[in-house]
Amino acid sequence: MSLNLNTLWKLTLDVLKREINRTSFETWLKPTQLLSIDNNRAVIFVPNEFAKEWLEARYYRLIQSTLEEILKEELHIIFTTSYKTEDSSLPKRSLTIETKGIMTTHLNPKYTFDTFVIGNSNRFAHAACLAVAEAPAHAYNPLFIYGGVGLGKTHLMHAIGHYVINNISNYRVVYVSSEKFTNELVDSIRDDKTAEFRDRYRTVDVLLIDDIQFLAGKERTQEEFFHTFNTLYEADKQIIISSDRPPKEIPTLEDRLRSRFEWGLITDIQPPDYETRLAILQKKAELEKIILPSEVMEYIADNIHTNIRKLEGALLKVAAYASITNEQIDVDFAAEILKDIIPQKKPVPITIELIQEKISNHYKVSVSELKSKKRNRSIAFPRQIAMYLSRELTDASLPTIGSKFGGRDHSTVIHAYDKISMEIQKNPTLREEIDHLKKQITNLSS
Repeated sequence: MSLNLNTLWKLTLDVLKREINRTSFETWLKPTQLLSIDNNRAVIFVPNEFAKEWLEARYYRLIQSTLEEILKEELHIIFTTSYKTEDSSLPKRSLTIETKGIMTTHLNPKYTFDTFVIGNSNRFAHAACLAVAEAPAHAYNPLFIYGGVGLGKTHLMHAIGHYVINNISNYRVVYVSSEKFTNELVDSIRDDKTAEFRDRYRTVDVLLIDDIQFLAGKERTQEEFFHTFNTLYEADKQIIISSDRPPKEIPTLEDRLRSRFEWGLITDIQPPDYETRLAILQKKAELEKIILPSEVMEYIADNIHTNIRKLEGALLKVAAYASITNEQIDVDFAAEILKDIIPQKKPVPITIELIQEKISNHYKVSVSELKSKKRNRSIAFPRQIAMYLSRELTDASLPTIGSKFGGRDHSTVIHAYDKISMEIQKNPTLREEIDHLKKQITNLSS
């Protein structure tokens, strides 16, 4: 069965767009993609669990009937939040889309370099991936990307695939998860089709394999991938691998594989900082045509730190509820909607010690340095900001504030307060930075 899935799904969405209101379509259906149709089962990708539950409850029958009308066959609809594997109950079948003579596997059309938000946490990884995409097998080979769940590894891998397909003629690109690679190997052994399996993976120009850590402990799969790796590497083909940890920390991974992963470049992605999280939310809102007040975006960015998928899911959830209820969207509204994602914190009293801790974390200086006699600007300036905020946000007297900063007198506190007040008037960037610090501190106490 050979289908152009993208064209089929575009046709389906064109029909559905006429059946439901624009806001609901943009929120729930536009972010979806048809992944496969096999044995009367249609597998549809949705961006998060909330969207999955919503579509199953409210639009299942409409989507089913629309697809059935187009294909003239009965279908069972399966919604999934994963690009990496087909539903295990589905019969295994090649579901590649042939385009320009290039073989690809389930590349998410939204995961491109253009939609990737660059920050300090991922700048090097992004640069490495772009270099590999521009010159496969000539920049870094293999390229090994590692980092925690939901930080953008899969996005970058898909972006490489899209770039190669769109810019290099007749390159064969395959993206596969290690789980799918294992399942296909097992099926090929069972069906006596190992030659076909090897031909599929050993004749590509670019192989992208996601979540390689799941090969740990699977001896036969590691054996097969070892020979696949060698064949591609010796043929000067590009290999890109992702994992949730560096090669040396993957348990029960064969040393010969580990050493090969270390032949090329190993790069990591760290959790995004506040500015990057906010930029990610703004980019997602732009792509999905979502309009939310800036303070709501800031609230989400302030409270979800380590998982970009969770960050984007929170944005979509707030937007979805807003479109249904037509309520005014503010921080209180967002907090209520996201209480299962962002636990309500117990109020913390604002103290000079709390302010010192926040300033210490933000400016990467120790609390002891803030209290020290050191006068170099990298320490003195954060100290002055901490004194300024202590006067702004607490009821402490000037002598008390001074005593908390290494026994300084009240005139030093006044000087610091006046200096920062003047700097804020002249420097909009500093004003925004201090406003953000104030919000972070006051949010802990509200």
